[in-house]
Amino acid sequence: MKKRVGLLLAAVLCVSTLLTACGKANQEKASKEASVEKTAGLSEEEAWKLEPAYGQTIKIGYDGGLCTASPGVASVKGFYEKNGLKTELVNVQSGIDAIGTNKIQVYTSHIAELVVPIVNGVNAVFTTGAQTGCKSLYVLNDSNINSTKDLINKTVAVPNGIGKSDHNIALRFFNHDKIDPRKVNFKPVETSATILAMQNKEVQGAVLSDQFAEKLVQDGTLKVIRSLTWDEDFKVEPCCVHVLNKDFVEKNPITAKKITLATKQASYWIEENKAEATQILFDNNWASGDFEQSVRMLESYDFKISDELTEKALTSIIDDYKSFGLIDSKLDTKKTLSNIWSPLIKDIKIEEQK
Repeated sequence: MKKRVGLLLAAVLCVSTLLTACGKANQEKASKEASVEKTAGLSEEEAWKLEPAYGQTIKIGYDGGLCTASPGVASVKGFYEKNGLKTELVNVQSGIDAIGTNKIQVYTSHIAELVVPIVNGVNAVFTTGAQTGCKSLYVLNDSNINSTKDLINKTVAVPNGIGKSDHNIALRFFNHDKIDPRKVNFKPVETSATILAMQNKEVQGAVLSDQFAEKLVQDGTLKVIRSLTWDEDFKVEPCCVHVLNKDFVEKNPITAKKITLATKQASYWIEENKAEATQILFDNNWASGDFEQSVRMLESYDFKISDELTEKALTSIIDDYKSFGLIDSKLDTKKTLSNIWSPLIKDIKIEEQK
């Protein structure tokens, strides 16, 4: 009897869950249809004025940095204003939490940091790529390690931790070289401690930012064996991406498009004005250290990364992460991509929008 009651309760719970999910899906569909009906026959500018976010201040999570320069430059150079937007740059401790809960509406960070949480349900979507490059796999220059194959059964330092962007980048380096990542050990080591850890043979390699490693390569301490910045199979992929809160995009599609466009316009401007862009970052305390080195780093990035290449990279990353077990291996790649990727400006020629 108890077993029968338990089965009945389980069935009721299952039906309830399905009804709830269907109800939510139907509500979203009805909301989109109502929005389309409401704006039918209106120009884009007229329809934009009906969006909840029209005239409101859009919060952009930005803590500085070379890779993520576009939002800061867009703000200083007036690209948001030119697109009719009011924006505020805010510091955030956890960008992924802030974007998912709509405390901020826009965020830019490493694709290797964002894919897993967004696939797993964080309420955000990718809208365009930010730039290429920025991190590589380094080993001691005087070691006999010259390829990823030489790191089998050895240990690689991942400064921001297991399961974070450095680890995920390393997994893809090995996977692309047909090496099972499970044959390599990974260890969290602070960036500043990685050289000593390699010299003490605690680790034999490390995923590092090219900016940190540049002088160490120049003085003969390190050499690069795999790179997001320079290797043919990775240098066409975005290192960082722009993401927006998903509910915000659905309720404010025109505002979201304008934000993405303004940010991309800034990226195109950066690509053509690397030194001036660097000066903006330094003037606003969004970058520090060696100015000339920072210019060189920006020059190694491609800020004009296309949506086509971003989509191709996201597809590859989803497949890779499925094989690593970072996300559910049973997920359909195309459906997953459609859930996390919303290229709002794919049909706009940025050069014509300056």
